[in-house]
Amino acid sequence: MIGSDLKKGVFALLFVVFGWSTVANAASNPDEEYKAKLIEHFEKKGVDIRPYFEDSRFKLITGITEKFTRSAEVKIDSFEKYQKVLGYDNKKNKIASFYETHKEDLINAENEYGIPKEVIIGILGVESEFGKFSGKYNPFNAYVSMIKEGHRAKFALAQLEELIEWADKREVDILALKSSYAGAMSYAQFIPWSLNRWFVGDDLYDMSNNIYSVGKYLSHFKEITGSVEDAILRYNNSELYQQAVLGLAEDAKKVTSQS
Repeated sequence: MIGSDLKKGVFALLFVVFGWSTVANAASNPDEEYKAKLIEHFEKKGVDIRPYFEDSRFKLITGITEKFTRSAEVKIDSFEKYQKVLGYDNKKNKIASFYETHKEDLINAENEYGIPKEVIIGILGVESEFGKFSGKYNPFNAYVSMIKEGHRAKFALAQLEELIEWADKREVDILALKSSYAGAMSYAQFIPWSLNRWFVGDDLYDMSNNIYSVGKYLSHFKEITGSVEDAILRYNNSELYQQAVLGLAEDAKKVTSQS
């Protein structure tokens, strides 16, 4: 049991550091304690994140840990099953139209980064069906929810730092951003750490930016791993994923070779 004098001292310190409303919430509701800890963490870095918590758009993603574990528990033991889960045929049928629309950027990205345009097509097809999907969550909410539930909390905190850095540089409204429940953004599905290093341009939903960003990302990891195939595994460390990207790339070659 904390002595009364010590307890008063603790609350006085918290009042100075966080402000009364945050401390009062944390004291009366243990579920709010994560906010106080995050506020303290970012204040040490000179960043005030309290306005995000006070915004009506801030909402925890309930059961985010289960979203990750359910995904991990799905046992897909064949490429055919994986194709069905991905909606592979839908993606394949959109290749020709996508290439016709973005041919110039794809060719330029291939020339600049040394990554076959067909592989770039494969990545964007698997990740977002060529821009059809942009995510229905918010990355700030996603990472804070992970931290609160203790799921990959260290990773989530690092991504939250990267996200705030990226958004502050561009004066972007963080709570207006869209992401997967894992916090990945853009049609290329980059986490904030990758955005800060390899995303080309500022507009996450400009397809040209996404095309060049995929090329830049894969080029970096091709240099490290020695091959495009292994670089794809740095995007998603799954052989089924790699097979899907390379499969779409082969399908794309049938289109690009005719133009």
